[in-house]
Amino acid sequence: MPEAKKPEAEPEEIAAKTDKAAAAPADKDGVTDEGSECRDELPDDETVPGGQSELTGLFVERPESTTVIKGKNVTFVAKVDSSDLLRKPNMKWLKGKWLDLGSKAGKHVQFKEAYDRNSKVYTYEMSIIKVVEGDAGGYRCEVTSKDKCDSCTFEVTVEAVQEEQPANILDAFKRSGDAGEDAGDLDFSALLKKREKKARDEPKEDVDVWEILKDAKPCDYEKIAFDYGITDLRGLLKRLKKMKKVEPKKSDAFLKKLEQCYSVDKGKRTQMHVELHDPNVQVKWLKNGVEIKPSAKYVFECVGNKRTLTINKCNLSDDAAYECVVGEEKSFTEVFVKEPPVTITKLLDDVHVVVGEKVEFECEVSEEGANVKWMKDGVELTKDGKIRIKKDGKKHTLVINEATIEDIGMYYVYTNGGESKGELEVEAKELEVLQSIADLSVKACEQAMFKCEVSDEKVVGKWFKDGVEVKPGNRIKMSHIGRIHKLTIDDVKPQDEGNYTFVPEGYALSLSAKLNFIEIKIEYVPRQDPPKIHLDTSSTGSKNTIVVVAGNKLRLDVEITGEPVPTVCWMKGDTVISEAEGRVRVETRTTLSSFVIEGAERPDEGQYSIIVTNPAGEDRAELTVKIVDVPNPPENVRCMGVGEDTATITWDPPKFDGGAPIKGYLMERKKQGSSRWTKLNFEVFESTTYEAKKMIEGVFYEMRVFAVNGIGISQPSGNSKPFMPIAPTSEPTRLTVEDVTDSTCALKWRPPERVGAGGVDGYIIEWCKEGEDNWVAANKEPVDKNTYRVKGLPTGEKLLFRVVAMNIAGRSPPCTMKQSVTIREIMEYPKIRLPRQLRTKFIRKVGEKINLVIPFQGKPRPVVNWLKDGEPLENKSVGIRTSDFDTILFIRSAERDHSGTYTLSVQIDNMQDKADIHIQIVDKPGPPINVMVTDVWGFNAALEWKPPKDTGNTDITGYTIQKADKKTQGWFTVYEHNRRPSCTASDLVMGNEYSFRVFSENICGLSDEVAFSKNTAIIGKTDLEYNKPAFKERDMSSSPKFTAPLVDRVVVAGYSTAISCAVRAYPKAKIVWMKNKMIIGEDPKFLMQNNQGVLTLNIRKPSQFDGGKYSCKAINDLGEDEVECRLEVRVLKEKKEGDEEKK
Repeated sequence: MPEAKKPEAEPEEIAAKTDKAAAAPADKDGVTDEGSECRDELPDDETVPGGQSELTGLFVERPESTTVIKGKNVTFVAKVDSSDLLRKPNMKWLKGKWLDLGSKAGKHVQFKEAYDRNSKVYTYEMSIIKVVEGDAGGYRCEVTSKDKCDSCTFEVTVEAVQEEQPANILDAFKRSGDAGEDAGDLDFSALLKKREKKARDEPKEDVDVWEILKDAKPCDYEKIAFDYGITDLRGLLKRLKKMKKVEPKKSDAFLKKLEQCYSVDKGKRTQMHVELHDPNVQVKWLKNGVEIKPSAKYVFECVGNKRTLTINKCNLSDDAAYECVVGEEKSFTEVFVKEPPVTITKLLDDVHVVVGEKVEFECEVSEEGANVKWMKDGVELTKDGKIRIKKDGKKHTLVINEATIEDIGMYYVYTNGGESKGELEVEAKELEVLQSIADLSVKACEQAMFKCEVSDEKVVGKWFKDGVEVKPGNRIKMSHIGRIHKLTIDDVKPQDEGNYTFVPEGYALSLSAKLNFIEIKIEYVPRQDPPKIHLDTSSTGSKNTIVVVAGNKLRLDVEITGEPVPTVCWMKGDTVISEAEGRVRVETRTTLSSFVIEGAERPDEGQYSIIVTNPAGEDRAELTVKIVDVPNPPENVRCMGVGEDTATITWDPPKFDGGAPIKGYLMERKKQGSSRWTKLNFEVFESTTYEAKKMIEGVFYEMRVFAVNGIGISQPSGNSKPFMPIAPTSEPTRLTVEDVTDSTCALKWRPPERVGAGGVDGYIIEWCKEGEDNWVAANKEPVDKNTYRVKGLPTGEKLLFRVVAMNIAGRSPPCTMKQSVTIREIMEYPKIRLPRQLRTKFIRKVGEKINLVIPFQGKPRPVVNWLKDGEPLENKSVGIRTSDFDTILFIRSAERDHSGTYTLSVQIDNMQDKADIHIQIVDKPGPPINVMVTDVWGFNAALEWKPPKDTGNTDITGYTIQKADKKTQGWFTVYEHNRRPSCTASDLVMGNEYSFRVFSENICGLSDEVAFSKNTAIIGKTDLEYNKPAFKERDMSSSPKFTAPLVDRVVVAGYSTAISCAVRAYPKAKIVWMKNKMIIGEDPKFLMQNNQGVLTLNIRKPSQFDGGKYSCKAINDLGEDEVECRLEVRVLKEKKEGDEEKK
């Protein structure tokens, strides 16, 4: 295990016995501090870490906690095993939680890194030069490598430099000189000097004086020093004070803190617990310094004084530092998430291929997105032009394009949890000889041509004569056309005789033939025979007709006789064929003429003729060459109809059948956007219409067709337009009649219960007379809505209606109305449907827009009239618009003269319905009247005023009072929303003169104008001596006076209501409530309340009989006062009509 490097040694060693006694004191259990034993056994300048911890994760060696003396050097070592890592690990040294020491590198902190290639172990070192007290604390080293990580923590404790004492304290007090005990003076300075250890002649009993002193009482220190010969009592007490162990501060918030760290497997759950002193205190949980909010992943639990944080389904992002915060105290911990090893679930298979083929090694692993490493012969494989590495979820594939012999070997795939291997065998491709070269015997000056044909067009080779490579020249020519290789020797000479060999490059194969030179002496005897063509085409099945498959070779050898040697001419139609080289050529010998077509094509088809002539005559032969090929692809592939999972496909036959009858067709289909075609039939299909089945509804498909004849399969046709298998919807539901007039009928229905993937494009409505079956479409184009008014219907006829849903698949089954409908207008009483907000007073501000939409019903269409305050509405600024089912009253900019009662009436013949709408247009009020300062006393001033003349067409809700002194002229608010027409301004400043102004306020806001007080309030200065005025008791007696009157109300029958007013009187007034001048007694329907002068009369569920004039009278000995209002109780017409129907 790594340990701290030893600091530089001191020039003198520490004394043995007493300094050992001065080591770290024992804890409560009698066990010395960590590392104290090691420091006793090793030299003083060496720093040894604490106990070793178990090795886990990536670390081979971990840095350990250590104690170091201030000013010394210390080094920490960590080793990481990289044998299972895909790339170099990244090491970080941290102090505390987040301080990265990499940014502090310099003279004080130094880093070093080394790598052992044999063991694949990285060694990291961190050195702290000349340790200071600020270096003490917790450290952490963290190693990461892509999807793996590990970390460990260690502590550094810094001790101050201790004064070294002599081996025996008593020796420090010896006398100077050599005369014995009594000679010289006591040498107290010896205590301040460093001395080397002296070997003891006689072992003495080890006495731990410091332990005795630590456990003794202060009053016994002098006696113990005398018993053990210690004379420097003051120095002893100083050292004893330094040795006292400082007890760790106990936490005020935590009974039990978090563990130092937690380890959890990826995908598992972990819990962290703390225990608190106060069970009611709130805690916060932090992750990397950010507060955690409770969720399904992070669950907080609170049971008594125990707090628990649960992390569900841990992943690598949960590997972090966590804190539990209580007030200002914190408890820290770390969570390490261990990722399970990735195993190989599907092993590699051995692969056997031929040179040039593609190789694929495929495996599957247990985790999606895991990293794997491909290797061959110990070398890692990476992507290049030949090798590709694919990753698809759990599947990993190694692809080698165009395998060669060099690719043979064992291939490995590695994960951090397993490996697999597969062997690749590459076999050389065999070359097939289609035509070998033949021996030749030629005469002088003739041409010799060696020709061979092999199976691979790409193969090249060399020609040899008697083992020597043949070089091209003026007489010797070499050619390579497709699969044919030729060696041509013109003007053959005797030295050209020998063995000729063709060797294909890359193959253990050779083709040999011999060239024989013939030297013939000819005696010329003139002879003449007419030319003759010996043409045999009996094997072709038709006289003088040759059938050739496109792409194949045609060689027609025609034997010719005649003397002298006739001249041969080949012709296609009127065109002479004279080429001796090329795809179409003529090869001529003495008695043989050969017509050759290399790779027959369709234009080569036609009538050919051969003509031979010599002086003795002429011969001619005709023949026909027919080229047969695969047919052209079919044309115009299209979808004629679809079903729920089927589609009917049709196409046109190919324009050219390839010269052979079409046997049938093969079909393929694919999903739109996909590149994978699926065969639909393996036996040829003879018809040009095909029904494709087992398709997915709602998915777009494309089709293509291949034509098949006796030669082969054509190229695919063009893709059809995308089509979607889909079925018509079910029939619409709940077809009902909404309205009928003399020539129209409004229908309403519900969508089909089963719509399918194609949706609904619209609906077609049809009608017919009852008893007939001649359905007439009411609309040409489908309608989107579920309602439709059929127009142009015969009046008085009984008609049936039906609705059909339309989509891409066609018409759905119809939804037919079971009963016929008579086309005749239906009489309906007129009725106004007054909106709820218009049943009470409708209030708007001046300048606002008014737009009232009031629906009504009635058949035939009612006549609509508007009145204002009982007179016809003639104001041009008020607009009226009326439709078949509603009327609209709109005012673009409201004014106060628009206020009033608007009456709407709808009338059909003698039937009529009316509704009143009360519109109130309000504006800001005017200023108050006659603002006066009525009284000034002390630092107070009393104000009174009268309400404004113009209230803005609504009630005054209050007043705002402001004050200003004559010096600054700055206005300050005294009261807001003051409801009374009077107030008292307090806290005025002595010696100032104040003026006041008052604003009126209603629901529109404060008045634009302000009323100023006619007089001012002067707060006079008083002398130093205060003469208290004689007390004069104020007479509070007053007759009853209502400060807030009763207000007229309009209420709805059946809803409880209340009317209120306010009265002021002294002595307290007697209150009497009256209805229509009749005193209301102990009627339980009424509840009378008096709260601080605010009088309320509650009426429980009033009816029409409770309407009338209500008055409230207040009476005391000084007089009486009375207020009254009118209460109107209205009954809702709908409710009234419902009650009549019940009767």
